[in-house]
Amino acid sequence: MTLSRRARDLKPSATLAITARAKQLRAEGVDVIGFGAGEPDFPTPEHVVEAAVDAVRAGDTRYTPVGGTPDLKAAVRHRMQADYGLAFGADEVTVSVGAKHTLFNLFLAVVDDGDEVIVPAPYWVSYPEQVRVAGGTPVVVPTREEDGFRMTPEALEDSLGPRTRAVILNSPSNPTGALYRRDDLAALAEVLRSRDVLVVSDDIYQRLVYGGERFAGILDVAPDLRDRVVIVNGVSKAYAMTGWRIGYAAGPAEIVGAMEKLQSQSTSNPTSFVQKAATVALTGPQDCVETMCRAFERRRDLIVDGLNRLPGVHCRTPEGAFYAFPNVSALYGRGAGQAVIGDSFDLARYLLDEARVAVVPGAAFGSDAHCRLSYAASDDQIREGLARMAAAFDRLGPA
Repeated sequence: MTLSRRARDLKPSATLAITARAKQLRAEGVDVIGFGAGEPDFPTPEHVVEAAVDAVRAGDTRYTPVGGTPDLKAAVRHRMQADYGLAFGADEVTVSVGAKHTLFNLFLAVVDDGDEVIVPAPYWVSYPEQVRVAGGTPVVVPTREEDGFRMTPEALEDSLGPRTRAVILNSPSNPTGALYRRDDLAALAEVLRSRDVLVVSDDIYQRLVYGGERFAGILDVAPDLRDRVVIVNGVSKAYAMTGWRIGYAAGPAEIVGAMEKLQSQSTSNPTSFVQKAATVALTGPQDCVETMCRAFERRRDLIVDGLNRLPGVHCRTPEGAFYAFPNVSALYGRGAGQAVIGDSFDLARYLLDEARVAVVPGAAFGSDAHCRLSYAASDDQIREGLARMAAAFDRLGPA
């Protein structure tokens, strides 16, 4: 049996692979500290859970409109007005089975064979793969740590070409936690104004911003680009609903309609009773988001301080999301026994085997000099994980 080119060329998610390996070890009785998974460790808020239970009991278990119920679309529009100050019509929003699915539909809707999509690096692992599945070519634009891992207008200008179809902006970022500020976005918008390029604004971590920083979207500084921006968001991160699988997009009606048409031939509607829960999450009390945000900020400070105390490790302070992205390249070339650390994959294997700590290699995100640690873990787990890492690094011989 011959597999398709798409299936042969597609890379598996390194994040999910590390998480699965850590779960397997735990099932075998091994005590693993998991910094791999990109999901909050908090329970889904009780009022959201109750909404799902009530929906099931009320018989809301049948098909709904493909792009979401009218109530959920109204809830998305409410959230867009409350968080962005933007008014969208019902035909300008659509709901999918998680924000990853939303992005997948979007790339399939707008990318043709040979089209290019600009992907700033470090990037979320699925961006390049989804672009390739759609027949496009990801154009990776490296960013620098000294620039806060933000793409500069000069780098954007240099990457644009006649086949450029879209540019991805992810703020706060996975994996770096970098936040584009208003001035950054205004400078990028100035470059984009003269080009017929779609902006994919992945705002899934928009509610998780720290240290007095404020989230800004590109339409805050460039409302004239409204007909060329698609905002992608969801309930997974802000409401601790990763397994519930609800994401959404807001943008031009023609693109949204194409996304719904594609979805009608794949998953059809998102799970019916989960839509009820998502509606309550988006329109109900929002203090649960603030509670989680404060906890993540405390954990951020704890893990960044601890990482910077490890010899050979340097970590900038992320402005948002819940990831630390330390530079670990000074450890390369060192070894213990048969294990020699030559790259970020070697480092991740060494930490899992020797320290029972799960991290994700930075090479999966386009930067082999780094690794990613999710601090969506308890304070005690963070302290223990850092202690194990320190002991493991102490066992390394000189380069």
